[in-house]
Amino acid sequence: MALLYYKGRLFLNAIILVRIADIIAGVKYHIWTEGCQMNSADSLRVSSALEGLGYQECRQVEEADVIVLNTCVVRQSAEDKAIGRLSSLKKLKQQKPDLLINLMGCLVGVQGHEALQKRFPYVDVFSGPSDSYPLIERITGQGRETEKSRQAYIDHILDEEFAYTLPESSHGKQISAMLPVVFGCSHACSYCVIPLKRGREISRPPQEILSDARSLAARGVKEITLLGQIVDRYGHDQPGYPSLSDLLRSIHEIESLERIRFLTSHPNYMTDELLDTVAEFPKVMPHFELPIQAGDDRVLETMRRGYTAAQYLKVVEQIRRRFTQVSIAIDLIVGFPGESAEQFQRSVDILNQVRPDMTHVARYSPRPGTLSARSMPDDVPDEEKWRRFRVIENLQEQITAEINQTYLGKSTPVLFETKAKNRWRGRTPTNKLVFVETDENLLGKVRDVTVTWAGPWSMLATV
Repeated sequence: MALLYYKGRLFLNAIILVRIADIIAGVKYHIWTEGCQMNSADSLRVSSALEGLGYQECRQVEEADVIVLNTCVVRQSAEDKAIGRLSSLKKLKQQKPDLLINLMGCLVGVQGHEALQKRFPYVDVFSGPSDSYPLIERITGQGRETEKSRQAYIDHILDEEFAYTLPESSHGKQISAMLPVVFGCSHACSYCVIPLKRGREISRPPQEILSDARSLAARGVKEITLLGQIVDRYGHDQPGYPSLSDLLRSIHEIESLERIRFLTSHPNYMTDELLDTVAEFPKVMPHFELPIQAGDDRVLETMRRGYTAAQYLKVVEQIRRRFTQVSIAIDLIVGFPGESAEQFQRSVDILNQVRPDMTHVARYSPRPGTLSARSMPDDVPDEEKWRRFRVIENLQEQITAEINQTYLGKSTPVLFETKAKNRWRGRTPTNKLVFVETDENLLGKVRDVTVTWAGPWSMLATV
């Protein structure tokens, strides 16, 4: 039986779970996920663990025996949504006293949940980001199983290759999957609550990551995206660990995998070695998630980003020079404390210079405990934040539409992931969304298609 220590806890191979029908039968779970790709990956792990214990997923929250709310607090709107959803469960808990409610994620964080417990006494289990252990411990310790069945559970634990990262119901159906490689963040940007909620940066052992990647591939996954708050910093906190480039090269050797991606990057850690790896290894896709957050140097300094606009543009130039076909997505915050109209215009100018394929734009909202919330007045009116938000969105739509027009009439490989409304949906190496109408089964296949129509957010093509 393989054992693993993580964050000071003993796991059975990182919560490796197998279906044992005689322990729990006919019970259902429902997971609600808000936030980033890391939260989505965390929810998949919970699903895998619950299905390994015999639970079945249900779409209607009223039918569930276990409800998991995996939360985000990066922005106030996300926190408000989480609190609203959690509050709505109070009545359901009164109607179903045996209902097990698990509050998970960044709303709980890594620094304790006493205040939340007092505010929401009907919540049964509190667990921080990427930590499904409290829920599994509660379920397996509730007396649902006999000592005999508990021993059967232990005896049926499989080896290192067991896929706890993907629920059984998704085997052969899920083509793309997220795989965390770095938990937490130690960078401490002045506006960001992630270090407070997810803790310091911790790189996962490479052998665990490779085992997960092989498990995902064995269960039909064709594309893996490596995740980290700053994914380029993989291994920096652990002497002797490989770099992200080394990790990409190792995963590249998994034969059944078609594609590998990684996010989110930081301009300060975009090395020549990493660019060389993307260029030389065909499974690694030429798509970079490279946040800038602001176009003004003074704002960037106040944000504690660690680079200037010119330094950021130099990194973009290196990427553009290295690849003939590449896509870049950026993150941008508008309405940061003290951001003047002139400073915002520099963000607009940056957008026009970089011409990214996508901009993830957010209106600044102060997060409790961060430096900006403690020491900087939130002095940009909400109306002005919305105006700036719409300026960026409209400009990005124009830029993306122009970029996508260059694909018209050209051939490009697409990995197809799902089918909806008689159209197959897939993505190009540069992460462009493509729809194809055909009777052919394209699930999990990479096919060259010819683009016949291109809009700002998707394209149509023929096989």
